[in-house]
Amino acid sequence: MPPEPLILAFDTSAAHCAVALLLGDEILVSRSEDMTKGQAERLFPLLQEVLAEAGKSWQDIDGIGCGIGPGNFTGIRLSVSAARGLALSLGVPAIGVNALEAMLLGAEEPALATIDARRDQVYVLATGMRPKVIAADQISTAKSGSIKTCIGHNAKNLARTLGATADVSAFSIAEAIARIAASRLHAPTTRPAPLYLKPADAAPSRDAAPVLLQ
Repeated sequence: MPPEPLILAFDTSAAHCAVALLLGDEILVSRSEDMTKGQAERLFPLLQEVLAEAGKSWQDIDGIGCGIGPGNFTGIRLSVSAARGLALSLGVPAIGVNALEAMLLGAEEPALATIDARRDQVYVLATGMRPKVIAADQISTAKSGSIKTCIGHNAKNLARTLGATADVSAFSIAEAIARIAASRLHAPTTRPAPLYLKPADAAPSRDAAPVLLQ
């Protein structure tokens, strides 16, 4: 019988640095630290701490799971680039998992997951559909009775409108990513890529360009 795979998963797509280590079906270590900035400096030390706590080394890892968004643009790029680099250096596959899919893992279906996209918009994923960004007031137009469970941003109000039940995710974000990545470890896959559902909020400066002296 082959040994159970060891999956190292992480996510930095929101205001956190979240890591989980999964062996077979058992979460060995799971850590999440809230932070609005500093994920780039904290991610690899946290990964090392999680491995050390479980008594594992980088060479024990069989696969990498990473969050690909939607969420913070800088955080998404960090997670994806870290996963690609680790996969290349360790010679193991890297599997990208979107945050909405991770939120729905273990939920009673059909289910709906939402993340605040700001500016009166919401990232949304319903069972059997692709993730997208829509105006917040458009979610309530979903057919009543077609959704059993609402998870995430404004879940209670949405559940009341849709005749569904509000719930919380069955797993933390990193734990869910680890479990989904493990289920796809041996399936053909492409390298993780950022899931950008809307343009970046940043815009070019409106200030006049400085005059260049000859």
